[in-house]
Amino acid sequence: MNEPKATASTHRTFDSDPAFLNDTSILITGGTGSFGRRFIKTILDRASPRRLVILSRDELKQYEIDQELSGHPKYDRVRFFIGDVRDQDRLDMAFRDIDTVIHAAALKHVPTAEYNPFECIHTNVLGAENVVRASLRNGVKRVIALSTDKAANPINLYGASKLASDKIFVAANNLSGAVKTRYSVVRYGNVLGSRGSVIPLFKRHIEEGAKELPITDVRMTRFWITLSQGVDFVLSSMKKMVGGEIFVPKIPSMKVVDLARAMAPDLEHRVVGIRPGEKLHEVMVPQEDARQVVETDDRYVIQPSFAFWQGAEYLKESGRPVDDRFEYASDTNTEWLDEENLKTLLKEV
Repeated sequence: MNEPKATASTHRTFDSDPAFLNDTSILITGGTGSFGRRFIKTILDRASPRRLVILSRDELKQYEIDQELSGHPKYDRVRFFIGDVRDQDRLDMAFRDIDTVIHAAALKHVPTAEYNPFECIHTNVLGAENVVRASLRNGVKRVIALSTDKAANPINLYGASKLASDKIFVAANNLSGAVKTRYSVVRYGNVLGSRGSVIPLFKRHIEEGAKELPITDVRMTRFWITLSQGVDFVLSSMKKMVGGEIFVPKIPSMKVVDLARAMAPDLEHRVVGIRPGEKLHEVMVPQEDARQVVETDDRYVIQPSFAFWQGAEYLKESGRPVDDRFEYASDTNTEWLDEENLKTLLKEV
């Protein structure tokens, strides 16, 4: 494995001026999740949408966000829709007069998906199909779907369902015809501090006075991105997208054991073993996709292989093909977080 080393890209920022969304109607599915909350705040602070619709099935979280935003000067542009991506009729209603859809709704936890496969498929796969249908029926201009590193060479049902979702959104560009709805995908790694991630778990153990931290495997590596970087990357991809691309950010890796050591240098580690469906290392661009990949300064773009794809100007200007044997994996990444840079990012979290 490459020697871990911190680089300038540890603090990489993505060109994310959301002014292109001014005077447009935006809808986010799963808008009460970690990403949705940060995305909503970012849009209201830095853009002037005509309408911002938050669609989710969690009434309590919608109430909480409503209370948080009630004093914002652009609060009158926010709308709350109770609904589920499984419900085609509700999506058809919610997508009326919407210009841009960010699809963030998903069942995301690996063990939960393994134990509840029917539910995972209904939300992650059939829900993706429903979003495609509703956007076509309502003439939505642009749809961008959030994916995961687990969709590349998946070994668990969550990853397999998100790979199916990715394929649905890319192929949907074949269906848009005169409607001209464009669909693209953003794929990135673990979000520092998001709900269900390892950092809140370690933090809870530390605060409770634990004598040791649970480590899945001392060799395990992961890609890491902050919530702000994730939102900025989605915005920059939305601005660039032609339709059909899978956007993958260049972000650093870190061993999980090093992350634990940085958070609690005095605690021992207890190896608990890999959970069902969990990988030792993550991949965001499989070698099998390398022939379709173009690299730019801050991202990789997996181009679709369908006839509708005629290239993109932003790739002609700054893109370069990767080697046919290229693979973007967390253990062979050339960009690594060290303890100092991790602590800097954790302060943001």
